[in-house]
Amino acid sequence: MSLTINKKVVPIPITNQTLFTPTHAQPNPTQFFKKRVFDLAIASSVTILVLVWLVPIISLLIKLTSPGPILFVQLRTGRNGKPFRCFKFRTMRYEQNADFKQATRNDSRITPLGRYLRKTNLDEMPQIFNVLLGDMSIVGPRPHPIALDAQYWHSMPGYKERYTVLPGITGLAQSRGARGETEHLSKMKQRVRYDHLYIHRQSARLDATICWWTIKAAATGNKNAF
Repeated sequence: MSLTINKKVVPIPITNQTLFTPTHAQPNPTQFFKKRVFDLAIASSVTILVLVWLVPIISLLIKLTSPGPILFVQLRTGRNGKPFRCFKFRTMRYEQNADFKQATRNDSRITPLGRYLRKTNLDEMPQIFNVLLGDMSIVGPRPHPIALDAQYWHSMPGYKERYTVLPGITGLAQSRGARGETEHLSKMKQRVRYDHLYIHRQSARLDATICWWTIKAAATGNKNAF
């Protein structure tokens, strides 16, 4: 897949309306239903077996180590470009109405606890509730903040098509190391290539494989997570 970059950057609007007309084929109803059943089965199991005790523990640790809210709620782009409120455990010092800025290596805003949560992907666990609400899938292209999408929405061919499916808690790109800061265009191009590959080849088997890769990466520590 070849991608060309147009230097012009046009911000996308922040509305509750669909931001574009999808040009990729949408998943057929049977495929969508099977994936939704998979999502609900995994999300329900994780909620009952893990979140019921993990959320209180992490919430208490966040409160004891850093002033501010427990959850970080950010508007992100969802399927077909419709924004939704994405949940994460807060990993940075709280600053009300702060401007968007991607996390960087050795970012001073990240708390010591937050650095551990990001390395192990535990900061993403509240997104299980986004899955139950129908805003996200367990596996899919990662949803980006609106401000980050604005940099590429109209300038990178194929970029907005990554939102023709539900965004995921984890994805092919993230499980293969294409995560973290996209300070160079080549990094975003690589991520988009992975996302397009996933969209065209998605299956229950691939989703299960990506989940396994993600668990392995979390256990060993993600080198690109900071």
